[in-house]
Amino acid sequence: MTSSVSDLMRRNLLDVFDERDPDRRASAVAEIYAEDVVWHEPDRVVRGRKALESRAAEVQAESPGWAFRPDGPVSVNDDLGHLGFHFGPADQPPVVTGMDIARCKDGVIVELYTLVTEVRQPS
Repeated sequence: MTSSVSDLMRRNLLDVFDERDPDRRASAVAEIYAEDVVWHEPDRVVRGRKALESRAAEVQAESPGWAFRPDGPVSVNDDLGHLGFHFGPADQPPVVTGMDIARCKDGVIVELYTLVTEVRQPS
């Protein structure tokens, strides 16, 4: 299945990082990332689908009841996608604000960068 860069960016945020069901998350990971995807977080580099899937589950476990929400539309330039995000307790102001930037090839994300732009105290 070939996806647009815009679709990949939204699915990255909502179908992987905001998905609480492990089977649905695993299915999305298999569809939208290259097998050897590289994810650059502010404090680590994660390599491969399985490691990315495990790390997404860790992020959720560290923040029960929190949700990812898009912050504006996806921006696309050739094979690059950008999507801002908010992360925090559902139905409350965000605690974390940031952005994901991805390089895509052949309908999948091959490299992902997550940048955190602001961290606030939870309400």
